[in-house]
Amino acid sequence: MVYGAAIARRNRAFDARRGVVTLDRPVVSVGNLSTGGTGKSPMVAWIVRALRDAGHDPCIAMRGYRSQSGVSDEAEEYRSDFEDLPVVARPDRLQGLIELFATARGERVDRVVLDDGFQHRRIARNLDLVLIDATRSPFADALIPAGRLREPVESLRRATHVVITHAERTEGAALARLAERIDHAHGRPPVAVTEHAWSGLRISESSGDRAEPVPWLRGRRVLVLCAIGNPAAFLAGVEAAGARVAEAVVLRDHDPYAPPTVARIAGRIAASMAQAVVTTGKDWAKLARRDLSAWRVPVVRPVLELRFREGEAALRTVISDPPA
Repeated sequence: MVYGAAIARRNRAFDARRGVVTLDRPVVSVGNLSTGGTGKSPMVAWIVRALRDAGHDPCIAMRGYRSQSGVSDEAEEYRSDFEDLPVVARPDRLQGLIELFATARGERVDRVVLDDGFQHRRIARNLDLVLIDATRSPFADALIPAGRLREPVESLRRATHVVITHAERTEGAALARLAERIDHAHGRPPVAVTEHAWSGLRISESSGDRAEPVPWLRGRRVLVLCAIGNPAAFLAGVEAAGARVAEAVVLRDHDPYAPPTVARIAGRIAASMAQAVVTTGKDWAKLARRDLSAWRVPVVRPVLELRFREGEAALRTVISDPPA
């Protein structure tokens, strides 16, 4: 109740436009109602590609959880996926964007994509997308600290559109019920329904990096490693790829993979007799900066592809030409 009252007071201030800054170029926000992962990163990446396909020059602005000098796991993942993509990763996103726009590169930016921006209301947005994980309905959850909700479901009313993610892990009837509840709470049905799929693998080992198809994992004994908010979909993906999971090491969200942790994992790899480590792109952004020579096995991470069951054309349209 205390948390809910504080959130309501904060939202009333922003609803009155107190402390809200409007930038001189359109802003697209991607966020959610809950803590943990709902598939924001693949959606942000898809939006960047859609904007570039439409001839725009976007940048990404994010808090950059535990970032140092603009370096964070999510930011590094975006930079590795996109050539010449400006990424602002700092708690004060507004100041970071102002500094970016003052540079020659920033002058060319004509769209801003806010990663995890639904609660970051200091920056006005033209498009407010809220993602809802089909496997973690907010309608069956509670506010922090009793549950995972950052805001009550009534906050969906201020979203421009709602997108359902991870539809691949939900039965049709449950998906239909979720869409109905979104329609009731938001006032409109979801603009799109998406699923996540592994389209390939990236493998790093002492001899270098290479790409492999997903069946490369089939039958291999692996140690699964991640430090993400909602690991269930990732773990399910490893099993769906046909790997034999010897052990799963799930660390706290955004674990920095300090050298002692890396050393402990080396021991787990040896004890489990794993032939490879399977991790996420976010985790690899940090692991790539560590000495992994003691692991003595390839490190594999999936290439995630966002696929649309419905609504792709509609979403491309509103992203390319957001309301003023």
